[in-house]
Amino acid sequence: MTSERSVPDSANPDVVLVGGGIMSATLAQLLHLVAPEWSVAVFESGSAVAGESSGPWNNAGTGHAALCELNYTPAGPDGQVDPSKAITINEQFQVSRQFWSHLVRAGMTGSPKDFISPVPHLSFVSGEQGRTYMRNRYTALSAQPLFEGMEYTESQAEMAEWLPLMMEGRDPEEIVAATRSVAGTDVNFGALTRLMLDDAATRGVNVHVNQRVDALEKESDGRWKVTVRDTRSGDRVTMRTRFVFVGAGGGALPLLQQAGIPEIRGFGGFPVSGMFLRTRSPELVSRHQAKVYGQAAVGAPPMSVPHLDLRLIDGEYSLLFGPYAGFSPKFLKAGSMFDLPKSVKPNNLGSMLGVARKELALTKYLIGELVQSRSARHRTLQAFVPTAEKRDWDMVTAGQRVQVIKQDPNSGKGVLQFGTELIVGGDGSIAGLLGASPGASTAVSAMLTLLERCFPQRLDAWRPRLQEAIPSYGRPLNDEPALLAEVRADTTQTLELNG
Repeated sequence: MTSERSVPDSANPDVVLVGGGIMSATLAQLLHLVAPEWSVAVFESGSAVAGESSGPWNNAGTGHAALCELNYTPAGPDGQVDPSKAITINEQFQVSRQFWSHLVRAGMTGSPKDFISPVPHLSFVSGEQGRTYMRNRYTALSAQPLFEGMEYTESQAEMAEWLPLMMEGRDPEEIVAATRSVAGTDVNFGALTRLMLDDAATRGVNVHVNQRVDALEKESDGRWKVTVRDTRSGDRVTMRTRFVFVGAGGGALPLLQQAGIPEIRGFGGFPVSGMFLRTRSPELVSRHQAKVYGQAAVGAPPMSVPHLDLRLIDGEYSLLFGPYAGFSPKFLKAGSMFDLPKSVKPNNLGSMLGVARKELALTKYLIGELVQSRSARHRTLQAFVPTAEKRDWDMVTAGQRVQVIKQDPNSGKGVLQFGTELIVGGDGSIAGLLGASPGASTAVSAMLTLLERCFPQRLDAWRPRLQEAIPSYGRPLNDEPALLAEVRADTTQTLELNG
């Protein structure tokens, strides 16, 4: 028999964070920095925090800094590469590094190697067209202070030193080109999330697992009534809070829809599942000490960019290659087959149908991925690793990604957005984050934007504390090389990224 009770008013938290992932963990730490007197409660529906997209096997752990991801540097009709998106993402990752360094100095973890390690980031292309693009990309990026030190080569011999596993067995006449940045990292976002939430708990944040937020209801006094269900017993508890953040990954969209805020009207979600080939062979791992991103096939979406990543998870090295996309109507790995159909509402039906008509290439790509045989997937791997043997690799399922569907304000038609979107209620009392990559890597910037949009009247008072923790806060590092050098040296030392 289940029960329902209300929390006494004196025990109501000031802030409720829905979801125990990297976003909620980051916001909990930022709120402790600027408003330590506020009471905060985190509710995670799974049996442990960081079980969905933040889990290390559910993402590539790249620490997206746009050092290697070619979809962040599009070429125009004239072939020239626009570096603006790459600059923005790298700026955001530098903000994350600064805040993580602050937490390390404050005693969050015994060693930053528990969650971050140095790994070179490379981009790799083949063919004349790919080489021309890579030259232009290198020219555009290497001129930017944020990308200082990036190397470029068209020499197979030099690439054999950088990427011995990928170059062995390759046609010596093949046209190839690559860039390398030794400033890259591998980040275990699951470990980082757990460390941040464990640290937050020691400071009074209440972190609850097996607790699903089922309903959000705005009350007449402006506070939110939050209904939480115990996923084991079914018992429910209600509480009232002044501010709610929905950081539940794929679960954010239906909960924001249920809350009924007008700002979510027109938004939809398109779930995509991912799989990776993995090897733990010490011999193979020893010959690929890097993360390497290639180019998506012609007509394929940005989510399909192939990459071969060195991973360090729980003290064990492995290589992941993919992603191989798939389709599931679930919005979370532990979600429901009815997640997608339930998310279709009268106010977003037009957006959803518009995307369905427009994104025929995506539909074709996903169907092709779903029917792909193991042998076909292995051939894709062999384009990266010519000598790869099936017996060395097994398939692992990664997390669900719910891509944002929104209305184009100019055309009114639905568009599929590959990125993240912060939704803020009109009075700033509720916010939620939709979307995927580069998500976790830019979590600190995303949550700083949340503070700015939800608490603008408090920002002047909070700014000194934010600038103490994040010296570049409010200042573009790419325009201030001296500050960039200072920040980079400090975070490299604090996060033990010298090798």
